[in-house]
Amino acid sequence: MFKDNPKVSIIMGVYNCADTLSQSIESIIKQSFTDWEFIICDDASTDDTYKIASFYAEGYPGKIKLLRNESNKKLAATLNRCLSVASGQYIARQDGDDISLSNRLEKQVAFLDSNPEYMLVGTGMIPFDENGDMEARIGKTEPVKQDIPVNNTFMHATIMMRKEGYEELKGYRVMKQTRRAEDYDLWIRFFAAGFRGYNLQEALYKVKEDKEALKRRKLRYYFDTSQLIFIGCRTLKLPIKYYLFIFKPILIGMTPKQFVKKYYKYRDKKLIKNVHMN
Repeated sequence: MFKDNPKVSIIMGVYNCADTLSQSIESIIKQSFTDWEFIICDDASTDDTYKIASFYAEGYPGKIKLLRNESNKKLAATLNRCLSVASGQYIARQDGDDISLSNRLEKQVAFLDSNPEYMLVGTGMIPFDENGDMEARIGKTEPVKQDIPVNNTFMHATIMMRKEGYEELKGYRVMKQTRRAEDYDLWIRFFAAGFRGYNLQEALYKVKEDKEALKRRKLRYYFDTSQLIFIGCRTLKLPIKYYLFIFKPILIGMTPKQFVKKYYKYRDKKLIKNVHMN
């Protein structure tokens, strides 16, 4: 039987990640904080993803709940389905090819318990690939709405949000522009609602970024992000100078991938330098 009111619900949408899913699920099972439920929704995978998820759901019947889409709905709709059955006070994210460090949930719960003025808490993340870990990314301590067009505000897979925040925002919006940027749209609405969020200044999450990651970022997705930047500037009533950032995703999308990778490395080092200076 599931506990009626666990402290934390972890939501995960998965699609064709059979090679990495076990390690990802195990990282939640091994958390130092144990008052959680884990809701996994398979988005009509064509590999063994659902079979692996079923193995864990059967092994942890009081902790892991498994859902399955009959057809591929993409991440926003899949996460909304997870949210529809989540009962935790706090909602955390996790992706099927990533890893949460063992004290991630414990530290995020402690922060939200102690800081009621914040609706959300994220963490830094450590990218990794087949060659090992890379340099950690640490976000701005307290992003504001002016950060929306410029840089990442919160690293989506690391967040933990109060359930009432997701309820007020009505979850994720399912539309063309959010097919690879559901989090960006969420942050626009988050700041429009007057919410505050915080990034812990330590990396508690490992994100897989192998050599195929950039190849999956097709040019049309960069155009989607540009449209969202325009929507964000207009919705948040930002000064006209911020509209210039509409062109940033398009320029990145048209740049050869090897140069984009170098840019991301430069950006990450700059973020880390700024954190140390502050």
